[in-house]
Amino acid sequence: MTFTPLARALSAATVVLIANMAFPAFAASPVIDAAIADPGRPAKDTALDAERKPAELLAFIHLQPGATIVDVVPGAYWDRLFAKVVGPQGHVYDFMPDELAKAEHKPLPVAGSAPIADLSNVTAYSGPTNSFAVPTPADVVWIRQNYHDLYDPFMAPTDVPTFDKAVFKALKKGGYFVVIDHAAPDGSGLADTNTTHRIDAAVVKKDMEAAGFVFVAESSALRNPADPRDKLVFDPSIRGKTDQFIYLFQKP
Repeated sequence: MTFTPLARALSAATVVLIANMAFPAFAASPVIDAAIADPGRPAKDTALDAERKPAELLAFIHLQPGATIVDVVPGAYWDRLFAKVVGPQGHVYDFMPDELAKAEHKPLPVAGSAPIADLSNVTAYSGPTNSFAVPTPADVVWIRQNYHDLYDPFMAPTDVPTFDKAVFKALKKGGYFVVIDHAAPDGSGLADTNTTHRIDAAVVKKDMEAAGFVFVAESSALRNPADPRDKLVFDPSIRGKTDQFIYLFQKP
């Protein structure tokens, strides 16, 4: 599938176009609206909508019917929405890193299984992070709030440059890598990944450039200037309200 530009744009308050001014910004579509309004969504999901901003994020990542998206360290909230947007002609692949499952004492998913009973277009699989691959070339690879974990001891022997290059290889030409994470103080590098569970956004940009990606846009939908960025992300005073960057990188 090849994405086609749309003539509609998100507000400047939500999307900041940075690296490529010709990059097309997408607005919410009827498909996205319908996915969010689906009466079959669990109440526990809809209760999170105000915090997670699904309309803004689904539009921003350019997800369309027929697309293939990979959710790295998957979550049912987003996978239900992804599945509804890509529809029966598209597919959602849930990739669980072996290292994370082991660290959290979780069983690995059965390869090829359907993790969400009523959604046949969502498929689970797993493997070593360094051997990340996709059953079919992807339009979008998404990792939310877990990129920082790739640098931590419990994810050994993960090598972040190897993983990033594997994502690059897994994407179609023109495909997108979406990285969402908790922002650490500017200039802090990797100092906070295993303490407050945050990462300096500049590190992510540098990593992606080294892997061959082009930084095309960011969204401010989850930014919170009131977050001091020095607290543990699970601290009750800031949990669910951390300052998060949303970066979109493209495979040329």
